[in-house]
Amino acid sequence: MLSKVILQAHIDKVETYFDRADKVVIVTHVSPDGDALGSSLGLYHFLSVHGKTVNVIVPNAFPDFLRWMPGAKDIIRYDKYAEFADKLIAEADVICCLDFNALSRIDRMADAVRDAQGRKVMIDHHLNPEPFCRVTISHPEISSTSELIFRLICRLGCFDDITLEGAECIYTGMMTDTGGFTYNSNNREIYFIISELLSKGIDKDDIYRKVFNTYSEGRLRLMGYVLYEKMQVYPQFRAALICLSKEEQGKFRYVKGDTEGFVNIPLQMKGICFSVFLREDTEKDMIKVSLRSVGAFPCNQVAAEFFNGGGHLNASGGEFYGTMDEAVDLFKQALVKYESLLLKN
Repeated sequence: MLSKVILQAHIDKVETYFDRADKVVIVTHVSPDGDALGSSLGLYHFLSVHGKTVNVIVPNAFPDFLRWMPGAKDIIRYDKYAEFADKLIAEADVICCLDFNALSRIDRMADAVRDAQGRKVMIDHHLNPEPFCRVTISHPEISSTSELIFRLICRLGCFDDITLEGAECIYTGMMTDTGGFTYNSNNREIYFIISELLSKGIDKDDIYRKVFNTYSEGRLRLMGYVLYEKMQVYPQFRAALICLSKEEQGKFRYVKGDTEGFVNIPLQMKGICFSVFLREDTEKDMIKVSLRSVGAFPCNQVAAEFFNGGGHLNASGGEFYGTMDEAVDLFKQALVKYESLLLKN
């Protein structure tokens, strides 16, 4: 049995919204990851079973290794079809905002979503949600938004309406947002949910292969380059840093998603509890910041204080508008400030 994490009042409102809706739009954050797509497509399949007209709209491209997901081919990219997407958002009876807590996280879609008259529902697991939705289902203690989607569907009394395709998407989101169930995944209810998804017929081993074992030659060579040439280790702080420029990405025919998981690699070293990956964005004039930690070290505090970001205790992200050298200097300042916590962890 699952504990009743989501408030009954929220369940009742969402049920009413869905019952009355004909057109539903699902939106998620910029550079969608496995959980963003898993939760969005999981809800997409569920609502489609109930006869709703459903569209998933994302701000920009997502990684190639997630394109196999059922329904991914029908996702609308805002950066390609903004006018069409604006029309869908404006006409939607309900707008589901999944896996983000602030309008800034959906980039150029923000104005359309904010101005839309449809009832807005946020379902998310990040800290400090902004009050732009009528219903805000926010649970940072839950491992993934995909898990929240599963819990929501079950609380609506509709477990039987989860299709195989929907189950595959939900599982993918849960798996990717926990690093293959290696962090933020000690709640035993996660494994009850996995068992229930298995009862739908998912092949979790095949899903793992599709996500983690279908990379390009360019990604593998880039990984080798990053480990040999770019990884810097700071043993006195139990930390590591990887930096990657646009030029370096171009040498390895970089495509979106090729650096996925790189930030986790230094944590495989004995004694390292904090890892940061700085990557010049190939589309925008900024540096994407990924932070990971093990144990009790709060990488989300570092993200918020130094890199305009946030997230979870052991997995966070941010952005930096400046040069790579300036970003590295900030990282070093963070090491000094958090030295006692790093050494204590």
